Amino acid sequence: VVNPHDNRVIGAVGAGDARDVDDAVRAARKGFAVWSATPGTERSRVLRNIARGIERRKDALAALETADMDKPIEESAWDIDDVAACFDYYAERCEQVFGGEAYAVEDVKLPMDEFTGQLRREALGVVGLITPWNYPLRMATWKVAPALASGCAVVLKPSELASLSCQVLGDVCVEAGLPTGAFNVVTGTGVAAGAALCAHRDVDKISFTGSLATGKVIMATCARDVKPVSLELGGKSALVVFDDCDLDKAVEWALFGCFWTNGQICSATSRVFVHAAIRDRFLARLKEAAEAIPYGNPSVEGCRLGPLVSAGQYKKVTEMVRKAKRARYTLLTGGSKPPSPECKDGFYLEPTVFVDVPLDAEIWREEIFGPVMCVK
Repeated sequence: VVNPHDNRVIGAVGAGDARDVDDAVRAARKGFAVWSATPGTERSRVLRNIARGIERRKDALAALETADMDKPIEESAWDIDDVAACFDYYAERCEQVFGGEAYAVEDVKLPMDEFTGQLRREALGVVGLITPWNYPLRMATWKVAPALASGCAVVLKPSELASLSCQVLGDVCVEAGLPTGAFNVVTGTGVAAGAALCAHRDVDKISFTGSLATGKVIMATCARDVKPVSLELGGKSALVVFDDCDLDKAVEWALFGCFWTNGQICSATSRVFVHAAIRDRFLARLKEAAEAIPYGNPSVEGCRLGPLVSAGQYKKVTEMVRKAKRARYTLLTGGSKPPSPECKDGFYLEPTVFVDVPLDAEIWREEIFGPVMCVK
């Protein structure tokens, strides 16, 4: 485990393989038999216990996530608040749907008198959840909490670039009273652990958040067994700024939309269309505001932009910037490593804005996943 701020090793996680995945799936199958038969009120109680356990560890979890993938510490703290709230939300939904039963049944009115119908909600089985590194515990929770509320058993494979907080979630679940085997974490690479989880014949569903290329491979793997799969595969969002806007607010939201989480977010508004009537004023304020973003050590409160998550991600993003420079696209600001001495060993890139990039350019069309904006 490398801290992206200074490129120093801060720990290690297990390199799980197919045997580890098989152990986890077998444990999950046993845990599923118990958890799926647990009444909804009891499942809700355990989920609320998990939320309280997260709250008690908030400061430690936030610090761990910032050290692991280096988003600013205040962002990490807000994420942990959302993690606890998410478990509380699904605890309430579990009670509403299942009540005191392990599964929910309701009568369905049919148009034919000779038939009766029922809608039965029950747990699907063992689900494999593969999550990304930009919101390590938050993204995991968005999958784990509803799966557990439904009575499913979980095998979670977090990103190898940010696994630490997800391992702590395992401790929290044990403390909260979740039955043995209902929640399992296997760390490791996507090629080894992730692929084995997707291909396992005793996994009933896969949910994946990550890149388009990996999503294609996962879909093809799951198709062999006609296994249900849910995919969330990046994006390339646009922000449209009209001439009647509040200019200061528009600049604020443009910066927030692109540079939040160090620009490493699938909903980043990394391409911006600005009305010609306000374009010059917008760009002047955008440049000033982008250059004023506090960057540096994300563990220090007040930081709003930290480094990219890894050497590989840094290489990918900076190569796209270099191509844009070679193509002589207009660089409004940024485009280099910050000159600050504290950034010299980390994977840092200044807030970067290009102007008038052609619509067929790679940097305009492709997801960047870094602090880079294009304005048209």
